[in-house]
Amino acid sequence: MAKVTFSQCSENRQVMLLVITQVVVIALMATLTTYGPEASPTPSRNHLGAGGKSDVKSSRNPMRIYSNVHVMIWIGFGFLMTFLRRYGQSAVGLTFLTGAILVQVAILCDGVANWRKSEKAPLSLQGLLSADVAVAAPLISMGALLGKTTYMQLIFMGILELIVYTVNKHIGEHHLMAVDAGDSMYVHAFGAYFGLAVSFVFGVRDKPKEHPLEGPSYQSDIFAMIGTVFLWLFWPSFNSASLEGDDQQRAIINTLLSIAASCVIAFAVSVLVSKESKFNMVHVQNSTLAGGVAIGTAAGMMCEPIGALVVGCAAGALSVLGYKYLTPIIQKRLRIHDTCGVHNLHGMPGVLAGLFGALMAAIATETTYDYSLYEIFPARAPNSEVKLAEMRDNYGISAGLNRTAGQQAAYQLLALLVTLGLAVVSGLITGLILRASLWGSIAEEQKFDDSVHWELEEEAGHDLSSKSKEGSSRVIDQLPMAHI
Repeated sequence: MAKVTFSQCSENRQVMLLVITQVVVIALMATLTTYGPEASPTPSRNHLGAGGKSDVKSSRNPMRIYSNVHVMIWIGFGFLMTFLRRYGQSAVGLTFLTGAILVQVAILCDGVANWRKSEKAPLSLQGLLSADVAVAAPLISMGALLGKTTYMQLIFMGILELIVYTVNKHIGEHHLMAVDAGDSMYVHAFGAYFGLAVSFVFGVRDKPKEHPLEGPSYQSDIFAMIGTVFLWLFWPSFNSASLEGDDQQRAIINTLLSIAASCVIAFAVSVLVSKESKFNMVHVQNSTLAGGVAIGTAAGMMCEPIGALVVGCAAGALSVLGYKYLTPIIQKRLRIHDTCGVHNLHGMPGVLAGLFGALMAAIATETTYDYSLYEIFPARAPNSEVKLAEMRDNYGISAGLNRTAGQQAAYQLLALLVTLGLAVVSGLITGLILRASLWGSIAEEQKFDDSVHWELEEEAGHDLSSKSKEGSSRVIDQLPMAHI
């Protein structure tokens, strides 16, 4: 009698959990959501904007931005994680699967956050864009655990993370009224430290150690560079997705300058810290993107081109030094195994973004911003009718909390601390839950190996070659993909 392996038993259970998850999402979507006004069948909206006027001259094109962010999430993040020599199919495939289920969950979370008791939550293109941005957080966390989990562990982790992410962002935006245009605090820092906390729980049970399949190959590094280039190209869209008008243009300019500077400095520092004074592909794949994270919080602010360039340079250097010196210490001392180095690309640059955003909030004045100061920092708008009347009538500015620049900076720092605290605590709890046998687990010898979840073409080809030697008269009716 053939022995049934753990993976065979676990696979059937995971498939059932996956189907049940999708069924639950369908039921919740039917109960809680419907089309929003923008997507409702109104004839005039097929040709005109919601206000009855053409949107052609609008500086904001949500469809284009949505497409750009969509590419970042599925192609950028997916291919960036293909650097492992025998985990490329899982990197792209599990990003595809996890993203597909989590974007539905993110839509539900966003809908519930904006839900009214008398109505279903309205769905619109802006809601889908927000959901795409939200999915980036669990995919960042996935990078810290890549190759060490089952797909249901990743999906369940993502569901719990999106719930906490939604709560944290609601606290930051509506209660603390902190500004984070590119979601560097709410997405990048949160996702990184959440994933590291989960990895810490896994490391408590199994001490991280070197694995023969953990390294890259020549081909896998090239594939990972595809993800890097896509993320680099579309990062300005990600940071400007929630903005409009001149704020959006500043965000695009600042992001491009910052991420370009981080690219140059990452290459330079990589050579300086290398024993052979050569470029390191890990640094090029990741640290070149750090500037996009570091400028995110202040992307729409008046930091001037020089500010964006300096922040990008600092982020690129910080990220490379993190990969070279900090990652080994974290793995050895804290038992936190960070497969993709999310602490260096998303964690530290995300914290830098929060600090820089607080600095820019502290020096923001009406002289520099004019009345747009109160659009960027709504909490700084006056709450007295005498001061508010003109701004409300001419610019549509609503009453705020009359905060000073210093107070706004303090709330920016508080939002960063709350984000880090919630990420670590919820990540630790999630890690403990993921250790339950219900979600399955990956044995040490199965880590970083596509064969755990995938039928590999090279193995099928080897079996086919063996069989063809036994009888050359058999006809093969399906060509390998390489010959099509």
